[in-house]
Amino acid sequence: MRTADSKRLFTPVNLLLAALGVCLIISFSVVLILNFRPIYYHDMTAMDLAERYQMPEEEIRANYDALIDYNSLFFRGELHFPTLPMSEEGRIHFEEVKRIFDGLQILLILSAVCFFPLAFYQLRRHKNRGFLLLMPVITAVIAGLTGILSVVNWEWFFTAFHHVLFRNDYWLFDPETDPIINLLPDAFFFHCLMGILAMVAGLLLLSLAGYVLPQHVHRARAPKKNS
Repeated sequence: MRTADSKRLFTPVNLLLAALGVCLIISFSVVLILNFRPIYYHDMTAMDLAERYQMPEEEIRANYDALIDYNSLFFRGELHFPTLPMSEEGRIHFEEVKRIFDGLQILLILSAVCFFPLAFYQLRRHKNRGFLLLMPVITAVIAGLTGILSVVNWEWFFTAFHHVLFRNDYWLFDPETDPIINLLPDAFFFHCLMGILAMVAGLLLLSLAGYVLPQHVHRARAPKKNS
């Protein structure tokens, strides 16, 4: 029985759907949280950035909004901060960041376009929900390791993250030439990561519910055998 269940779970279509689902969950969570500006607005006030750097909150928001708008997949042009200077190294770094964000947004679109029709086919034609179990298991491992490493040593995690993604040290800003770094404290990025992990956890529970609940409903509706 277990062998039959395993064969039904680890089908090529389920494995493909699980991979697409992992990409969809992670890219959706990252794109959503990084574009959810109230997180920054809250941190801006909580960390008293306006008082610390003698800059009106409206000005801080305008510069942050310019950065977020620039990282949109649909934005074409150069980055310009309304009131802050930017070095050549800073410009190059933000171009690299935009390429990463653009890639994530493209991944989100492609994984969604591939996942939902194939998932509908698998559920409707083969009555196989196995991918809804594989998705949360795989994603939970990735998210769990990320969460543990970031909580245990955030500074190491943050530095290692940049070393993996970037092939230069342009991400090490000099506040004199790139004062935008003053408005982007490490704590804000940590809060973003926690938000991403929380969103991932919510989507994992939703996927798991999609796998478990129909089984309970089916068992509840099944006629009981007379003893």
